[in-house]
Amino acid sequence: MPPADNARFLVEASKARSRQAREHAEEAIKAAARRNERPTVVGIANSAGVSRSWLYTQTDLITAINQLQQRASALHRRLETALERNRQLRDQVADLTRKLETAHGEIRRLRALSSMPVGGASSSR
Repeated sequence: MPPADNARFLVEASKARSRQAREHAEEAIKAAARRNERPTVVGIANSAGVSRSWLYTQTDLITAINQLQQRASALHRRLETALERNRQLRDQVADLTRKLETAHGEIRRLRALSSMPVGGASSSR
């Protein structure tokens, strides 16, 4: 009796592992996108439980990772710009507040001067 041919089962198991690895990698990429983080190949591979070398053979997944990296970089630049503008506006508000306080002080001083009688002292007759 010839030995059993199990090659078909090995091929099916290999395809199933490959499909499962791909699903895990795709989910890891989607999770990184939901978190708006800048993913790395190492991070995605670790999260998906796949090897980096396998991941590098999946050109569409590498493309998706690269696109997320670029999107995260653009988001990071916009955030930095917004933070800088926020700092400028805080400085401007602080400066205007100081000027307003000075103006109020000057108004009070002028009102106090205008309410004084001419000559500087009240005369009683």
